[in-house]
Amino acid sequence: MGDKGRVFVTGGAGYVGNALVPRLLAEGYRVTVYDLMLFGAQTLPHADPNLAVVAGDIRDTAHVGAAMAGHDAVLHLACISNDASFELDERLSTTINYDCFEPLVLAAKTAGVRRFVYASSSSVYGVSDAPQVTEDHPLVPLTLYNKFKGLCEPLLFKYQGKGFDCVTIRPATVCGYSPRCRLDLTVNILTNHAVNAGRITVFGGAQKRPNLHIADMVDAYLLMLAAPAERIRGQIFNIGQQNLTVSRIAEVVRDAVGAAFPDRPPLAIARTESSDNRSYHINSDKITNVLGFKPKRGIEDAVRDLCHAFRAGLLPDSMTNDWYYNVRYLRRAMPPDRGGVMWRRRGPRSCVLRDGVLRTPPQDEERRCGRSDRDSKTGHCPLKPESNLPPPMPPFPHPHPEEARHARRLEGRTAPMRPPGIRAR
Repeated sequence: MGDKGRVFVTGGAGYVGNALVPRLLAEGYRVTVYDLMLFGAQTLPHADPNLAVVAGDIRDTAHVGAAMAGHDAVLHLACISNDASFELDERLSTTINYDCFEPLVLAAKTAGVRRFVYASSSSVYGVSDAPQVTEDHPLVPLTLYNKFKGLCEPLLFKYQGKGFDCVTIRPATVCGYSPRCRLDLTVNILTNHAVNAGRITVFGGAQKRPNLHIADMVDAYLLMLAAPAERIRGQIFNIGQQNLTVSRIAEVVRDAVGAAFPDRPPLAIARTESSDNRSYHINSDKITNVLGFKPKRGIEDAVRDLCHAFRAGLLPDSMTNDWYYNVRYLRRAMPPDRGGVMWRRRGPRSCVLRDGVLRTPPQDEERRCGRSDRDSKTGHCPLKPESNLPPPMPPFPHPHPEEARHARRLEGRTAPMRPPGIRAR
């Protein structure tokens, strides 16, 4: 397949990234994954010559800006994902999810990137009684994670201009199997417990939660890359499929797991109270009307995919292994009493955005931002397409005690235990 261009995926070693990157490569894109690698990178298709993997921090503006040079598009997935993970260290999470966003966008524009796709979230709507929550609905975020997802949206469009097209998507909660699977998402949680614990517990139940199969999420990203600029420029799109109550989702999971494992006794559903009252019914007609996109898969398909993965032994120790659960894993990787692993390493080398220009941070910020590769007289960050990539921060030792169990990849090889650096094309 011909070369369709170069795509830069932040957070590409994560849950969605591990499903997205192989599809991008199969479609003929050359891909650079830029990720902190807290969960490792062993599940990425390293054998593909069109994949480059860079271990880096999106707050390290000089490094990420230089790494983006020569790319046609950025898919910005990187963040501390979900409310519980964000709240482990709110200050640290804010620097990753919000503070560095505007410098990142400006760095992309300066580096010559032509299209920037931002992954926001449908959770920005909070609680709504509206029968159809469209993109024009007011944002009523209930948590800091939701708040900063929403606040980044206007910052992106601020830099839109000729040759730099920006689009925001607000996906529903993603579900289904990925090589770097998360089992802390509604459908995935219920399926895991149904298959491996023989029970389903619903917290609350009346809340409406939109869902989206991970393969449909990947299809949407591919569409954002291929769509004509005039159709997506400056646009926001909801992307969801089924808007079901949590109780109804549990029933769908029960039936699908029962069909996948017919020799097992019937599953019962227990209900308990929940303090999480997020509830909304998103309307995704806009992306259908403007771009012709309609999800092809449902919750049942996601459950069947997960059941197949459990049968095939692709998700070992799924109830006890912290690697599948963001908050449990990050609590160990970023202990709050020590300020987080990133702070222990003195933080990223970063530029500070002031007056629309990336400048050297003042001296009192150097303890946190470390050294930087900028002009000593002007303080400007030399993010030009021809810039040499400055050395990244040292890779983080992978803290997972059972990483080797997840490292079996192509041709039976075991991937390196530490995140790879920059790979030659």
